[in-house]
Amino acid sequence: MTNKIIALVDGSAYSKSVCDHAAWIASRGGYEVELMHVLGRRETGTGSDLSGAITLGARSALLEELSSIDEQRAKLAVRRGRAILEDARALLVAAGVKSTEHLRHGDLIEAISAKEGGAEMILIGKRGEAADFAKGHVGSNLDRVMRAVSRPLFIASRAYRPIEKVLIAYDGSESAMRAVNHVARSTLYRGVDMRIVTVGAATEAAKKSLENAQATLANAGLEAETAILPGQPEEALGKLIEEAEFGHLVMGASGHSRLRSLFVGSTSLEMIRTCKVPILLVR
Repeated sequence: MTNKIIALVDGSAYSKSVCDHAAWIASRGGYEVELMHVLGRRETGTGSDLSGAITLGARSALLEELSSIDEQRAKLAVRRGRAILEDARALLVAAGVKSTEHLRHGDLIEAISAKEGGAEMILIGKRGEAADFAKGHVGSNLDRVMRAVSRPLFIASRAYRPIEKVLIAYDGSESAMRAVNHVARSTLYRGVDMRIVTVGAATEAAKKSLENAQATLANAGLEAETAILPGQPEEALGKLIEEAEFGHLVMGASGHSRLRSLFVGSTSLEMIRTCKVPILLVR
């Protein structure tokens, strides 16, 4: 197991929550946090040409001015990125957590791919700086990251709350079992209340599958209740989380039966969009 987690911060309202959750994970798991802020190509001013079809002497003068503006914009983006990382580091220092900071240039996915192999987990906010809060849109970066990363992905909610109750969504698939195994191996879930839930018909096969998952946790010294709920997964799980006041949801990143739809296409984003607690996706 690696001893590092990567926390992506962008200066949005979710960045503090990412840091707070990173501090919780690092404190319980003994991890160091690698803070990462990625400057996209637009922010660095590369490849832009705003001169249009201007000709003669005016073109040269304008190009020079535009180049100067691009250069200033790139410098400001770097300064802002460093300030974001400094603020994030201050939050972790206050929590007694060790961290390193990396300001990267270029594509977000490429930056993560270069680093994720040495990390136990990736943390990202549900929405980014440009997200439309009024419409509740999930950030486009989250969508890309969710589909690209191979490590467990922790999606932070807007505000941090101490995690005392954990819900594990389980459908018997290999991905769901990997999520259960991840919880069993992790030190994060020691001493918290846990429940493993399947959504669908209460068949003997479903009951047996839940018993196997429960036994895996028991062998690791973890107690978990089990339940089978009727209905559609996104509705049933969302209602349970709210009514029973669960503080965290753990799921496999893909599955079979109806739970598979949660992480394929628009339905996956709908579940993440509506769930008000942090979610851990395990591949």
